[in-house]
Amino acid sequence: MLTKSSTELVRQRNSVLVLSVLRRHGALAHTEISDFTRLSSATISAITTELEKAQIIEKSEQQPASGRGRPRVLLRQRRDCGYLIVVIISSDAVQYSLVDYAGKLIDRFSEERSHDPAGAVRFVAAVRAGLLRILDRSKISQEKVLLISISSKGLVNSTEPVLVWSPIFGSDQIDFESALRPDWQAKVILDNETLLVAAALGAREEMVKGADFRSLAALSLGHSVGLGIVNQTGQEISAPNFGHMLHMANGGLCRCGTRGCIEAYAGFYAILRSAFEVPLDTIPAKFVPVAELDKIAAKARQGHRVPAFAFRQAGLALGNGLSRMLSLTERMPIAITGPGTRYYDLLRQGIEEGLGQSHIVRMEGMPEIRVVADEQILVFEGHLNRALSVIDEDIVVSGVQGAD
Repeated sequence: MLTKSSTELVRQRNSVLVLSVLRRHGALAHTEISDFTRLSSATISAITTELEKAQIIEKSEQQPASGRGRPRVLLRQRRDCGYLIVVIISSDAVQYSLVDYAGKLIDRFSEERSHDPAGAVRFVAAVRAGLLRILDRSKISQEKVLLISISSKGLVNSTEPVLVWSPIFGSDQIDFESALRPDWQAKVILDNETLLVAAALGAREEMVKGADFRSLAALSLGHSVGLGIVNQTGQEISAPNFGHMLHMANGGLCRCGTRGCIEAYAGFYAILRSAFEVPLDTIPAKFVPVAELDKIAAKARQGHRVPAFAFRQAGLALGNGLSRMLSLTERMPIAITGPGTRYYDLLRQGIEEGLGQSHIVRMEGMPEIRVVADEQILVFEGHLNRALSVIDEDIVVSGVQGAD
């Protein structure tokens, strides 16, 4: 027998399921929601009535294509139910996006990130100003913002929005929850950027393969090197510290301060260092313009030995790292993303050579490798998928209870 509290939990879980179906498929009729959720028509009626009363969803009419007959009544999220701000922190810029509850982009702008030695303190002040600016541009009050979703490369606390270590700020930790209180009442979440990329790719794959989808890894190449793994239909997503796994004992100096990391051979600064035959103990550059890598790549494609070796060495470090990852997990497709995809033709031989040195690849064959160039779109998709599901869960609890 269900208790009152367990009945309430079932109702909330079903309400979130209805909202997730509307997110995935768009505006739907009552019967379509029932089909997708496999909930009874009576349950769907009760849930949608509550959600509509709480002003979380609304009805709209769709005229028949023939122009004759009664219009279909569709249900969808209310766009003005609340808002989400997405903050994407990259090596050279910070992008701010304002999104409504239906997932529609309202406004977006980017600001260059200054390489200020004052570091985290001034950066946090700039983020606070950026958040206010994007609201001011759309004349939306802070109280209407339900969630602020932030992403960065680096190590992220698993339970709190704290950036533990990043290639930008090093060990200067940033607690975004504390930094934005008390001015912001919205929930604040923080994710590793490559984890969001993997989540978005996994969601795309699941839409195509359904229950046949097992797992996928996303390898992000750029100023830093990141890895995200998604498996079991999106239920498990992780971002191991791949770029700072050991590649070579007592090897090249990495931005993290240790020696021999994968990133110390495969990051943009590592390729630059190798191409110019700079000593491996040289302090790495914090930021390398893509234009500089393009020049090195052009020489490599023209047959210059040292630039070509720099890219091959980077590919070998990546391939060795991926082979160890596959040995610890399972054989899975690998999607290569990030600005470094423009050099995949130069990295490919080394990647395949590094993978081919592992027992698992020799036994089971080379994994599928695909190049996915639209990383920034994937990061944003990952933000929306994660953040809007968090908002749905929170709003069902607060919104529906408030309507009772």
